[in-house]
Amino acid sequence: MTHPDPLSELLGFTLVERRPGYARLEGEVRPEHRNAHGSAHGGLVFALADTAMGVASNTHGPRAVALAASIHLTHPARVGELLVAEATELSRDDVTASYEVSVRSSPRLVATFTGTVYRQG
Repeated sequence: MTHPDPLSELLGFTLVERRPGYARLEGEVRPEHRNAHGSAHGGLVFALADTAMGVASNTHGPRAVALAASIHLTHPARVGELLVAEATELSRDDVTASYEVSVRSSPRLVATFTGTVYRQG
């Protein structure tokens, strides 16, 4: 589909699906994405999950910006693996919304991410 923003383009993320309260992005782990141990840098995984939340949270109209986010890295990803981030809306009101994002390298769970956004009217 597209790159949601300039950072996503730089990192090689692709928006695969977007619908109200949901987004799916993909990105392949490239050699320049490695940390000192040779696995995908946690910042790359966080950026993918955060971008998925950003896309999902902006599907309802008002501009949404992140207030808080937390990630739990559960399994290392390696160069050449395709990471898939799926963001799902958990709750939404006029001011805030909460999201859960899973990041997988089929079929392994690489990370779980939760975040809250502020919905600007």
